[in-house]
Amino acid sequence: MTKLPTSIDDTVKLLRSTGYIAGRDLATVVFLSLKMGRPLFLEGEAGVGKTEIAKVLAETLGRKLIRLQCYEGLDINSAVYEWNYSAQMIEIRLAEAAGELDRERLGNDIFAEKFLIKRALLQALEAPKGQAPVLLIDELDRTDEAFEAFLLEVLSDFQVTIPELGTIRAEEPPIVIITSNRTREVHDALKRRCLYHWVGYPDARRELEIVRARRPKASDALAQEVVLFVQSLRGGDLYKAPGVAETLDWVTALHELDSLSLDPQTVNDTLGVLLKYQDDISRMQGTEAKRILDQIKDEIRTMSHT
Repeated sequence: MTKLPTSIDDTVKLLRSTGYIAGRDLATVVFLSLKMGRPLFLEGEAGVGKTEIAKVLAETLGRKLIRLQCYEGLDINSAVYEWNYSAQMIEIRLAEAAGELDRERLGNDIFAEKFLIKRALLQALEAPKGQAPVLLIDELDRTDEAFEAFLLEVLSDFQVTIPELGTIRAEEPPIVIITSNRTREVHDALKRRCLYHWVGYPDARRELEIVRARRPKASDALAQEVVLFVQSLRGGDLYKAPGVAETLDWVTALHELDSLSLDPQTVNDTLGVLLKYQDDISRMQGTEAKRILDQIKDEIRTMSHT
């Protein structure tokens, strides 16, 4: 297990070691979250790298990643624990067949830990000291307020209570990363227990650095044109602007097509890799895509002459 970074600069290097090119503002809040032992709440558009932070920390710090993928209707049974009812019923039937009729003893037996199915939150809290994992609570905004309220105990005291077994408290709190795409507002009570950061789209310079780090086989000309094209799209009137994840997917697709630079036909044929809504694709195809492409190629020529 790797030691935690001791400075903001070390945190930047730690993230960059796996190709995650973070701005200093993000590296600062990550460092403070690790130093202070506080959960980190990351909000931003889909595809900007929020979830990737947890994956990178788990990889670079040598810790297990435990992921709780949130969805509407998520409850304690799915997030923390549930009893293995089938196994309990078999235990009851076997006891009855053996003539064991001591109900109190049987009740204690069937609520033993061996019948407990441990879900993500309980797994994160039960890790031995020195092996605290990275706990990713992904897309919290998809759950309801009742589940948020339950999380308050977990994030405040790093403990959960199981009526049949008692309170289980973490020997060493996990590193907690919470993400939200902001489809709804998360309650202030939960946010106050976390450090907060809005993860926005990177500027062209940083996005180009990300592409070069993550897709080193792509030509420099292609990487530059893709980044400028995507940056231009984000400034337009789209239903859903492409994130960094879509930029990387597009570079990968173009590289697989042996493209060394963008041309109107290739752009039109591959817009479905970059954009995920038909209205946005229809708006960009044809003359609009060519206009943007001509604009960025002029910009690149101008930059090369200065």
